[in-house]
Amino acid sequence: MSNELQKPVIGFTCGDVNGIGLELIIKSLSDSRLLDICVPVVFASNKSLNFYRKALPDINISYQAIKDFTRINNKQINLFNCWEEEVQITPGQLNEIGGKYALISLQQATAALKEKQVDALVTAPIHKKNIQSEAFNYSGHTPYLKDQFEVKDVVMIMAAENMRVALVTEHVPVSGIAAYITKEAIVSKLKILHASLQKDFGIEKPKIAVLGLNPHAGDEGLIGNEEETIIKPAIKEVKYQNVLAFGPYSADAFFARGNHEKFDAVLAMYHDQGLIPFKSLAVGEGVNYTAGLPTVRTSPDHGTAFDIAGKGRADHASFLEAIYVAVDIIRTRAGYHENRRNPLRKMSAMLVANAQDEVIKEDSQA
Repeated sequence: MSNELQKPVIGFTCGDVNGIGLELIIKSLSDSRLLDICVPVVFASNKSLNFYRKALPDINISYQAIKDFTRINNKQINLFNCWEEEVQITPGQLNEIGGKYALISLQQATAALKEKQVDALVTAPIHKKNIQSEAFNYSGHTPYLKDQFEVKDVVMIMAAENMRVALVTEHVPVSGIAAYITKEAIVSKLKILHASLQKDFGIEKPKIAVLGLNPHAGDEGLIGNEEETIIKPAIKEVKYQNVLAFGPYSADAFFARGNHEKFDAVLAMYHDQGLIPFKSLAVGEGVNYTAGLPTVRTSPDHGTAFDIAGKGRADHASFLEAIYVAVDIIRTRAGYHENRRNPLRKMSAMLVANAQDEVIKEDSQA
C-alpha cells in the first residue's frame, strides 16, 4: 500500500492493442478524482498510449513515463514502459501483434503484482485466440493468474450491485462440461467463494445458492443424476465446514423468480448458465473478479470489441467500476485482517450479524 493517504497502487494491463483496452484506460483515468483514491500504473508503451490519446482529442490526460517503480508519482498517472520498439497498431484487426503485446503487458504487470510493486491489477480485455503461445496456453486471465501465483484453485466471480455469480467451470466447451463437474471441484469453489465473500466483500455470514447442472435440476434423477450423486453431496460436505450453501436449484426458475436476490452469491455450473442471467439482470456495471488469489485482480465484464475499436465509442463504465471494486476489496481485506487481530472488533461484528438474523426471523414469523 502506498504511503500517501494509504492510496493503493493499481496496475492496468493494456489488453489487445488493437482492441478497446487503451481507450478504456484513457477514458477512465481522465477523471482526475480517481487520483484521490488510487495511484494508477499503466503497463504499455508511450507510443501505444499516445496513439489512442490522439484518437480521443476531447479527452485530456497527462502522465509520466517510468522504467522502475522507485519513480512512481503518487499524484499522477504513471506509464510503465513495457516495450520501446515501434508497434503497428491497427484498431479492430485480429492479428499476432495484438496478442504479442497484450501478453508482454500482462507478464510485466503480473511480475509487479507478485513483487508487491502494485497492490491490485485491473486487466483490459485480451483475445483468447491470438494471445496463445508457449508462454500463454490458457483459456483466459483466470487460469493464467492461478498458475502464476501457484494456488490450488480460484473462482471467477461476476459482481454487480444486486448480484454475484460464480462459476464452477469457465471457458469449457459445452460438450465437455459434465466431466468437470465433480464433488471435489464444487467443494473447492464453494469454500473459496465463501472465504471471498467474507474477506473481500465484508459479508460475515454469506449465503450461497448452488444451481443444478441439468434442466429442472435433474427432476430427481429423471433428467440426469449429477444433482443427486455430485452436487447434493458437495453441498452437504461444506455445511459441516460452516459454509451456508443451499440447493441445487433449477437455473431457469431460480433467476426468473428473483431468488438470486435472497442470496449473497450464486454458484453456477458453467459459463452461460451463470453469465446470461447475470448480464441480463445485473443492476449497474458488472465486474469480473478472481477470488482465491493472494492479491486482487478485476476486469470489465466484456471483451475486446474489435467492431468499435479506435472509433471513440467504447463505453468505459464497466472498466471504471472494475477500478472501484479493486480499491474497495483492498480496503475490505485490510479491515478483515484488522478485525481478526482485534477480537473485540470481531465480536462486535458478530453481534451485529446475529441481531440482523433475529430481525429477519421476526419479520418472517410476523
